[in-house]
Amino acid sequence: MEITFRTQKLARTFSSERDLKRVYGDRMARAIMRRRAVLKNARTLALVPTFPPDRLHLLIGKRSGQYAVDLVHPYRLIFKPNHDPVPLKEDGGIDKDGVTKITIREVVDYH
Repeated sequence: MEITFRTQKLARTFSSERDLKRVYGDRMARAIMRRRAVLKNARTLALVPTFPPDRLHLLIGKRSGQYAVDLVHPYRLIFKPNHDPVPLKEDGGIDKDGVTKITIREVVDYH
């Protein structure tokens, strides 16, 4: 999958293992690197596991249309499809088979 970032600062942080460790700590940086590798190597969003440790899940409410994967509890890596328009199924839900590009938005505890 093609991955972009919401901000240049986030892109710079994610481009270096050293910067990830400086900003998020060793354990979180390792989790971020693993999840990013899974996302990058998946041809479509449908191929990202929905079970732990990745646990891809669609968010609702204020984060409607965004997805998350688990990091170090309670933190999540938040991203959204980077398509215009976003591929949709007939029922109006996001067609994960059609999502081949994402934008990483943030690492956050949204609970």
